[in-house]
Amino acid sequence: QVQLVESGGGLVQAGGSLRLSCAASGRTFRSTNMGWFRQAPGKEREFVTAISWTGVNIYYVDSVKGRFTISRDIAKNTVYLQMNSLKPEDTAVYYCGASRKRSGVPREVYEYDYWGQGTQVTVSS
Repeated sequence: QVQLVESGGGLVQAGGSLRLSCAASGRTFRSTNMGWFRQAPGKEREFVTAISWTGVNIYYVDSVKGRFTISRDIAKNTVYLQMNSLKPEDTAVYYCGASRKRSGVPREVYEYDYWGQGTQVTVSS
């Protein structure tokens, strides 16, 4: 079992930055792939970025490349999402997910086994 708790969301002006954190409990954290998804009102949950359990493989959706950075701290059982140059279209609830998939880096909602409660990010224009 893995339990996830996100934090760090808030209201920021366009061009600003936020850092989201996802604290994980459970001994299996170091062997799970971790991802960030987001869901805007009226839209489906969409993939943002993910990092493999080894930390070697990282993927980003095209719309956030060069602006967002995912990282993980094994010692702290925490994964981070640094978001820079935020745009109004980044406004959404951001969810942290954990996947036990062993091959590749999961980028689909169904590939994730555990989810956090979400944290709201609002970017004003």
